[in-house]
Amino acid sequence: MSTIAFLAKLTTAEHQRRFDLLKQHAGGGVKVIVVDPTISHGELIEALKDADAAVPWLASVPLEVAEHLPNLKLVQLLTAGFDSVDVLGLSKLGIATANNGGSNAISVSEHTVTLMLSVYRRMMEAWSNTIDGEWRSGIDQLPVRTEINGKTIGIIGFGNIGRQVARRLSGFDCEVLYHDVVELMPGRDRELGAQAVGLDHLLRVSDIVTVHVPLNGSTRGMMGAREFRLMKKSAIFINTCRGPVHNEADLIAALENGEIAGAGLDVLEQEPPDPNNPLLSMPTAIVTPHWAGGTGEGNERAVIFALANLERAVEGRRMLSVVDPESIF
Repeated sequence: MSTIAFLAKLTTAEHQRRFDLLKQHAGGGVKVIVVDPTISHGELIEALKDADAAVPWLASVPLEVAEHLPNLKLVQLLTAGFDSVDVLGLSKLGIATANNGGSNAISVSEHTVTLMLSVYRRMMEAWSNTIDGEWRSGIDQLPVRTEINGKTIGIIGFGNIGRQVARRLSGFDCEVLYHDVVELMPGRDRELGAQAVGLDHLLRVSDIVTVHVPLNGSTRGMMGAREFRLMKKSAIFINTCRGPVHNEADLIAALENGEIAGAGLDVLEQEPPDPNNPLLSMPTAIVTPHWAGGTGEGNERAVIFALANLERAVEGRRMLSVVDPESIF
């Protein structure tokens, strides 16, 4: 029998749902345990001593613990991002780290398009106006609302999520550009109606710029003052990947100075944010609490993928979506 350990404190309904999904989809040959990641290292070693795979949620597997776990073959993430894990350190111990294999790509892409529409249609201001009993008094003085139809959308990062964003946009009659440091196989350009271009060109011509990259040494702060200055003054910026991919001070300055027209963010540099963060009170910004990927369907796909990868690990087969340790630099 193989063992998979869910590292989380079951203090919220969201945590409990993921644990319940693991138990629901685990076969008879899989034992599912839950381990509180905040216990001492010694207690973690004891709790995880029989685990073949660990599934951390808002947690990590410390190297000081992992080096004492000879059975551990896999740290399986339920998210696309892997910045919370010491991928290189685990790799040196012979432990693979895998992300969720695109399980949340549909969920995040839908949220991305929702943010685009919400910023363009000034949805939050309209909602506040309605619940305050104003019913359009004042909001008709706001800048004119905008359609996605006919616009140019620039997607930075054309992996699982970026490609799903392109797919979601296919019915909006817009031009889709993308930039990715990983070159797609020959013939893949225009496969989803998207054209590969250089990053600076994408920034200059796009009406909406949306980022879908992992957080690593090369992407941290990749959207900063220079990049926002390259964008159109009428353009909006969307980030549903990781907050530190954009330089927040530069983004705030770009919005305040009118260098770009708006932003839709599911992620911030500091989470939860300081209540005084200017982005939370700007009429040109919409912020949601890093929950783009947390749909029921996405959670279930992630759990099924995790259990399938556990089976591959136990049987000595090649695991899927294993993070290359070199990709963290």
